[in-house]
Amino acid sequence: MGQAEIANALRNAREYLGSHPEQARYRDSAATAVVEEGLRVRVDGADGASVVTDMVTGIGGGGTAPSPGWLFRAAHASCVATLITMRAAEAGVTLTRLEVTVDSESDDRGILGLDDGMPAGPLAARVVVRVASAGADEAAVRGIVAWAAAHCPVDDAVRRPVPVELEVETG
Repeated sequence: MGQAEIANALRNAREYLGSHPEQARYRDSAATAVVEEGLRVRVDGADGASVVTDMVTGIGGGGTAPSPGWLFRAAHASCVATLITMRAAEAGVTLTRLEVTVDSESDDRGILGLDDGMPAGPLAARVVVRVASAGADEAAVRGIVAWAAAHCPVDDAVRRPVPVELEVETG
């Protein structure tokens, strides 16, 4: 889809949900993980999407696929890049370069249970956006990036505590 089609699709979605707010809230499609072998895990979605993860050999994995943590950072980077592209399309700004890098700082004592006070997840995350446009001023481009990060669902999930309900079924 080109920039005009993206902007049109977003306009249509806003108009529809503005008239039908009850349609805006829904349960997202599930991701179901199944251990294949060792620490190698296949995750399938209802739409046929599939991804495989593995852990590094230093903690017993086979190192055959990206780790879940890397896929989390990849999802974050991809989401921010997507929202920047969407907002630029709406603003009529042509981006000539867009690269989003997400990294994080972690402490493995958390995931290994060596320190109960140490979080298992990232201690901090960093999003670096490298962007250039054809003709838009720097303030407009920075505004697009700021809006996109503020509206990216993955970025929001990182920044805001999200209630998680754990259900365990045995047998």
